[in-house]
Amino acid sequence: MSLWIAVHLPLLQLEAFRPNWLAEEPAMMFERDRVSALSASARADGVETGMRRGGARLLSPDAHCHERDRLREAALLDEAALALLQYTPQVSLAEDACVLLDVGASLRLFGGIRALCRRVRVTIARLGLSATLSCAVTATGAWMLARFGYVRTLRAASMRRRLERLPVSLLSAAVPHLEWLHGLGCRRLGQLRRLPRPGLQRRCGKALLEMMDRAYGEAPELHRWVQAPPAFRARMELPDRIDHTDILAAYAQRLLAQLAGWLSARQLAVKQLRLLLEHERGRQAVPPTELVLALSVAAWQEDHLHALLKEKLTRSSLPAPAIALVLVADELEGMQAASQTLFPEPGGSAEDHHRLIELLVARLGPDQVQQAAPQADHRPEVANRWCGVMQDAADLPAPLPADAARLPPRPLWLLADPEPLRLQRHKPFYRTPLELASPPERIEAGWWEGRPVTRDYFTARDARHVYYWIFRQWVGGEQSDQEPQWFLHGLFG
Repeated sequence: MSLWIAVHLPLLQLEAFRPNWLAEEPAMMFERDRVSALSASARADGVETGMRRGGARLLSPDAHCHERDRLREAALLDEAALALLQYTPQVSLAEDACVLLDVGASLRLFGGIRALCRRVRVTIARLGLSATLSCAVTATGAWMLARFGYVRTLRAASMRRRLERLPVSLLSAAVPHLEWLHGLGCRRLGQLRRLPRPGLQRRCGKALLEMMDRAYGEAPELHRWVQAPPAFRARMELPDRIDHTDILAAYAQRLLAQLAGWLSARQLAVKQLRLLLEHERGRQAVPPTELVLALSVAAWQEDHLHALLKEKLTRSSLPAPAIALVLVADELEGMQAASQTLFPEPGGSAEDHHRLIELLVARLGPDQVQQAAPQADHRPEVANRWCGVMQDAADLPAPLPADAARLPPRPLWLLADPEPLRLQRHKPFYRTPLELASPPERIEAGWWEGRPVTRDYFTARDARHVYYWIFRQWVGGEQSDQEPQWFLHGLFG
């Protein structure tokens, strides 16, 4: 089933980039010295579309005025379309600042039309915009309903009933003929449909009938789909000089929303991101501050990337206020589909563990989060070393191949340096005399490094039944005349 979501963005906010003006403060946009868009407050002052600048300023002297910039409108529409690619690969741009999404194949993935519309609204809000959403089974019908107001209809019959109540002015092909149509008493689309088609075509042209047929699903629709660029680099100018990292994180989310759409369209995941903070230019120019966000596992989820970037910004200091942000995706990999198991893993999946590690690294720093790197050596103090958790597993040494079930017990807590023990009545002593609770485990190694060790490890317990891991070291070998020395090396839980 084909189902379309139309996202209509008011022209005025594309210029002012402040959605609250649409309802709170009077604002007007001029094109060729005439009003082309205005806010509700300016309309309440008596301003109308098409009015000249002088008359509009006389009626609403406190209104914020803007000149229409079609290049800026096109750039913001492209950003919105790129961000919405994360919901469907079939996204197209329509006239009157509207983005169309064919979501018929995406409903099950995102949990239905209501959940999908909520996610689209969240994405639009993260871009700093507001929009009117409508749903219909045809793209043209959804486009007309979105320009009229919020309407959601999922069936052709209900869509036709709603379309018949729309004003004829919403058909762009009917705008040049509105005076003649209103003279006939034809103000709604249902009344226009009842007029004789041959006469209507002779008077208004074929384009009017074709657009009306496409809206009602009686004619095929052709679209030019939005294509994601081959590489991702997004830039945005900040409204003012900003030196607070919390505010920068909020603006960076606009760039991350575009990145999420680009990654979904290209079926890619990002392994490393670069955020460039541009500073003052000119004579007092400051080089851009570069923040590198490295991930242990490639990701594409917008919320996860924003959490990591926010932590990175919180730990960073700015040499000067930022005036622009640039986001670049450096290392990319193919997107791996998430595993959908019938019964979820207790404690979270592997992806959840990786996200937690990446969040800790972003918050504490790469040197503060480490992982164990076992080595092929029988000496306990050499059998493991600690390295950064972001280090590639391929660079780590291979662990000693052994069956853990056949090894003697090992303590959970291994001392950094073995602690010497004294003998009392020929028994090792640590707070209390220690009783040997296991047969000896001989470890003889290190001869290839010129530092041979010969040790007999035991599990011992004290008078309070606390278990320790101790060893007897033979100085110079077992056949030496020197007495062996006893050491404490670990504690059992």
